[in-house]
Amino acid sequence: MTEYAVQLTAVRRRHGSATAGVTALDDVTLALPRGSFTAVMGPSGSGKSTLLQCAAGLDRPDAGSVRIGGMELTGLSERRLTLLRRERIGFVFQSFNLLPALTAEQNVALPLRLAGRRPSKARVREALRQVGLGERGGHRPGELSGGQQQRVALARALITRPEVLFGDEPTGALDSTTGREVLTLLRTMADDGQTVVMVTHDPVAASYADRVVFLVDGRVHDELTGTDVGAGVGADAEMIAARMAGLESTRSEGVPC
Repeated sequence: MTEYAVQLTAVRRRHGSATAGVTALDDVTLALPRGSFTAVMGPSGSGKSTLLQCAAGLDRPDAGSVRIGGMELTGLSERRLTLLRRERIGFVFQSFNLLPALTAEQNVALPLRLAGRRPSKARVREALRQVGLGERGGHRPGELSGGQQQRVALARALITRPEVLFGDEPTGALDSTTGREVLTLLRTMADDGQTVVMVTHDPVAASYADRVVFLVDGRVHDELTGTDVGAGVGADAEMIAARMAGLESTRSEGVPC
């Protein structure tokens, strides 16, 4: 029996008022197995970031069910939801969100300190070593390249040993070389059993995943899985780009998706 790290069932989310609002997610059902690497793509305004935020417990759906490792999130109090995010979920943002006055080690240790726990130096250094920055722990963000800062953000997300790592355009602010470094790291993590869910607009980035889910107007429209995807070698970026171009064309022509 397949074990799912993330399950969304009939999830709906609307932003704004009843008369002038926008439906960001419209009856989305999606199940992501443990140890999988899923990329979420779609045209601008398709609901990608809202899907990620609802799945990670950063936003509450208006209807439907969201489960992390079998635990229902939608009925949790804000306090319990905060604790769950601290202990079971990692989130990496495009903008890194590192504190400039803190060293890499201090930034990585921050989630545990906020949870009232005192992380050991060995654990912090191991998290940095895991992302290839074992020798850069004493450097502040301003002394690191963009790729190194993103890897510090990854180490910070991993320090709590989360069940699921979510990334919202984690390579969007990086050049192609450092972007590949981060994507290779995410691919390696998935190969080692970590569940990774990433929103991206980049077909090359998506080709590192073993599943690509396409959203259109808040609904799951299509996906590429298994042998369709290059599983980390970037071999199918053109296929993914063609699928995205088709979605963009269909949407611009007003054809129902």
